[in-house]
Amino acid sequence: MSVEYKNRKGKTYYLHMGKTKTGKPKYYFSMKKDRELADAIPEAYEIYEHPANAQVFLRKKLPQVITDLEKRIIKRELENSRSSRWYLADIKGKEIIIYESNQNVDNLKEIFGSFANFNDSLFVDEALGISVDYAPIMKFILEDEKKRTFIANRYCYLGSIDDWIFLGGPGPLKEIAKDNIKHLGKESLFEIF
Repeated sequence: MSVEYKNRKGKTYYLHMGKTKTGKPKYYFSMKKDRELADAIPEAYEIYEHPANAQVFLRKKLPQVITDLEKRIIKRELENSRSSRWYLADIKGKEIIIYESNQNVDNLKEIFGSFANFNDSLFVDEALGISVDYAPIMKFILEDEKKRTFIANRYCYLGSIDDWIFLGGPGPLKEIAKDNIKHLGKESLFEIF
């Protein structure tokens, strides 16, 4: 049985295995079912789907620095935010990165819903999941592991900058997240820093 993974856009990826020039095993995902398929995920590795484009990779398991409670804090704040965009949270080391949909989901729902016989919300949500792409917009960086304090940054897309800029902190994630996530999808995001 080969390892298959279906990403959020509905594409199926297959885990392939091969050998490097030095004879060491190598693994990679492809949408093609040719060549030698792996029947299991190698130990100490995990499947990773990149939030921006749903590309699927096999990567070494990362140590868990961000706690489950901190993940829930971000999830709750994102659920409480009211916006015409969708959001995904990704964790890399000491960072919690928030990705924002590049498209206005409310407008897309209206367009998909306007087609005859396509008012089914399940169909609309599935169509949106396939067509929506994401870009990084905000991140929370664990500054002090003992005190569990974070700093907040937002991504600046001005052509001359295109980098993360400081928003606030250090402070407890609950406060920093509440103070900043409420601005997602709003003009006020670009007024804070």
